[in-house]
Amino acid sequence: MSTNLEIRARFIAVTVVLLLGTWVLKSFLPQLAWAVVIAISTWPIYQRLLVSKELHGKVTWGAVALTLLIGAIILAPVGYGLSQLLNEAESLGQFLTNAQKVGIAPPEWLARLPMIGEWAKQAWFNALGSPEAAARSLHWLGTGGMVTYTKDFAGQLLGRLVSFLTILLVLLFVYQHGDSIGKQVLASSRKILGDIGVRYTLHAAAAVRATVNGMMLIGLGKGLLMGVGYAVAGTSHPAILGALTGIFAMIPFAAKLIFGACSLVLLAEQHYPEAIGLFTYGMVLTLVADNYIRPALIGGAVRLPFIWTLLGIFGGMEAMGLLGLFLGPTLLAVLMSIWRDWLEDMNKPQ
Repeated sequence: MSTNLEIRARFIAVTVVLLLGTWVLKSFLPQLAWAVVIAISTWPIYQRLLVSKELHGKVTWGAVALTLLIGAIILAPVGYGLSQLLNEAESLGQFLTNAQKVGIAPPEWLARLPMIGEWAKQAWFNALGSPEAAARSLHWLGTGGMVTYTKDFAGQLLGRLVSFLTILLVLLFVYQHGDSIGKQVLASSRKILGDIGVRYTLHAAAAVRATVNGMMLIGLGKGLLMGVGYAVAGTSHPAILGALTGIFAMIPFAAKLIFGACSLVLLAEQHYPEAIGLFTYGMVLTLVADNYIRPALIGGAVRLPFIWTLLGIFGGMEAMGLLGLFLGPTLLAVLMSIWRDWLEDMNKPQ
């Protein structure tokens, strides 16, 4: 009797402590999940950098170098984009100052728009054509609206930077203790579910690694192909645009932001065939890569059917954001393993 009470008391105590721990760490759970995802996907690389297995549990140069490399891969393009944004913001400020003095003339192509050309030109004149109209339309910039937006953007940027540094710190810890953590997770899985629990855990890790590999291959391939498309269409800096497209292409359909903006620029410059061709080329490439190639790469590595891989990618992103891009296929891969095991048990002779 006392033994049962001790077991119940221990269970209640452990549950309460787990709930309290989750409550304390709730703000950092996404960062912890990201660090684990990155560590699982790059663990084979870290193993090659590790000089001796006896160094597990210690901070090694390989762990530090790999962590800094991952940080540089992500921060370098973001830093470049922010520097370009600051340069453009300075030019925009000068342009708006001049606009309030002399107004902004409508572009020549605006009047040539079919059916709405004259209306669009007149609307432009009413809003920005004269110094008075331009001053009225741009008055919100001097009322604190832009200052508020700038402060919000700076606050969001600082928060994202702190979160990313937290991810890198946790990632270094996981590299340092990954071997012992992995053994503890496998031992716990075996104790709770038996040998089948170990298989589910390994399958989940393989699904995460396959998702990251598929994401990287899709990003690299789409960046190279879109770089060629940018060069053929005649856009400026096609190599940089291709690199940015490759980074955005790691997220399903996000690459449309880059080639769509380039198509609009070409359209504004009256390069209509190039604009239509670039947009069509980008859409076809995106649909094929995100709907066929990516699910095939991920599903083929973990024996997950195509349709379930596709639903795992999009369903995971809808439920958990960008992190769901990795966790969605992982959960469905484990569920598919459970389903296959259940069917095998059902078909076994009694």
